[in-house]
Amino acid sequence: MGKSETELLTESIERLKHERGAVLLVHNYQIPEVQDIADFLGDSLELSRMAAETDAEVIVFCGVHFMAETAKLLSPERTVLIPDASAGCPMADMVDPVSLREFKAKHPGVPVVAYVNTSAATKAEADICCTSANAIDIVNGLDSDEVIFVPDCHLGSHVQERSDKRVILWEGWCPTHVKILPEHIQQAREAHPEAVVIVHGECPAPVRALADEVLSTGGMVRFAKQTSAKEIIVGTESGMVYRLQKENPDKVFHSIHIAVCPNMKKITLRKVAESLEKMQFEVDIDHDIAQRARGSVERMLQASR
Repeated sequence: MGKSETELLTESIERLKHERGAVLLVHNYQIPEVQDIADFLGDSLELSRMAAETDAEVIVFCGVHFMAETAKLLSPERTVLIPDASAGCPMADMVDPVSLREFKAKHPGVPVVAYVNTSAATKAEADICCTSANAIDIVNGLDSDEVIFVPDCHLGSHVQERSDKRVILWEGWCPTHVKILPEHIQQAREAHPEAVVIVHGECPAPVRALADEVLSTGGMVRFAKQTSAKEIIVGTESGMVYRLQKENPDKVFHSIHIAVCPNMKKITLRKVAESLEKMQFEVDIDHDIAQRARGSVERMLQASR
């Protein structure tokens, strides 16, 4: 019996990775077979740190465009590839540098915290970046009574609930996480009464209020390992459940199946192999934008150590 297409592509990727001196960074929301080939699998903060520390010549980023840009900011001398150039982020597109400059002018002197889910050009207009894992600590660590938080109003409101500062919200949101409604959580609890509920900070407040824990995807990984609960309802992008189940075979994870990010599902094994073979879809950032954006990301990493 011959090898499957998945096996053949995996072997090809391993060979090409060796030839190119490449490392594969893969986000938790990627499809299972792409998660399985990761050199490093994580959330955006973990992957940012990995990008900054790698000595690989080539970084292949299996995620969406802003993540690959962040890797390029932190490893400017490396070649950064994204296997599908059209894998974008609608929330990141909800804020742009021109609109942000106009917004800042209405709130002079107020520092801007940019969620990492933004373009490099937007990060260049911010004072510091954050991820869902460190947003509360970043905001609370700033020497200001007010902060502007872009672009996710839901994560921003979650931060506001845990901060004495005034958090000025931008009206952006994740189209995938806003699909999760309170009734989805209630139905899941009725179906699985013994389960605990964990949801992402990008979920709207009524959904967060029904959860036992509000966590980043990295936080979900840690929670799943440490909890004594044997059943967990997972309120985030559906790809997360594959990793949680794989790493915790003694527990049962229930996905909110409506939460699927089409952009996160664009990257396939074939596209990874083609990206490495042809060295295609390289991420490049304007030098001036990169310098300013890099400062915002590096300040986040320093504050998170």
